Amino acid sequence: MKSTDLLNNKITVKIGDITKEQCDAIINAANSSLLGGGGVDGAIHHAGGHQILNECRQIRKTQYPEGIPTGECVITQAGHLPCRYIIHTVGPIWKGGNANEANLLHQSYYNSMKKALEYKLETIAFPAISTGVYGYPRELAAAIAFNTIKSFLLNNTFPKKVIFIFFSNDDYHLFLNSIQHIH
Repeated sequence: MKSTDLLNNKITVKIGDITKEQCDAIINAANSSLLGGGGVDGAIHHAGGHQILNECRQIRKTQYPEGIPTGECVITQAGHLPCRYIIHTVGPIWKGGNANEANLLHQSYYNSMKKALEYKLETIAFPAISTGVYGYPRELAAAIAFNTIKSFLLNNTFPKKVIFIFFSNDDYHLFLNSIQHIH
């Protein structure tokens, strides 16, 4: 398995399956309904079992009856997954770049990191938020993701390690190429 460590081993970039990642929490690129969907969201709900969906339904009833706003996040138990928690965040849908997408994507990563800090989670794993069916250009998303995570790690005690996990070799290389001038 390919893996690259950055920022004094505080960030790892690798190829893999986020539903098999052994860490404190994985990030779910959720939709606002929190009720499952396609891509990473569907895979996490499928692999984690009904406990995740039940907790998400409860969050919808008590906290977000209209759905979770873009850029925000919530945390649930992980069901059958090898991690302890799932942090569900809603990334922006790409609308051409003039609809506050960059700030909303930053907020998705930043608020997920804040939730990890709040729970004192040591290791968390991120997929590429908004780059699938939401259409965010992968190179632009990579720079926002890396800059947000790097800044947060340099200014906070938790999490101690962030893993960017990509399903394909192409996405892994695209991410590393997109951030090479940053780190």
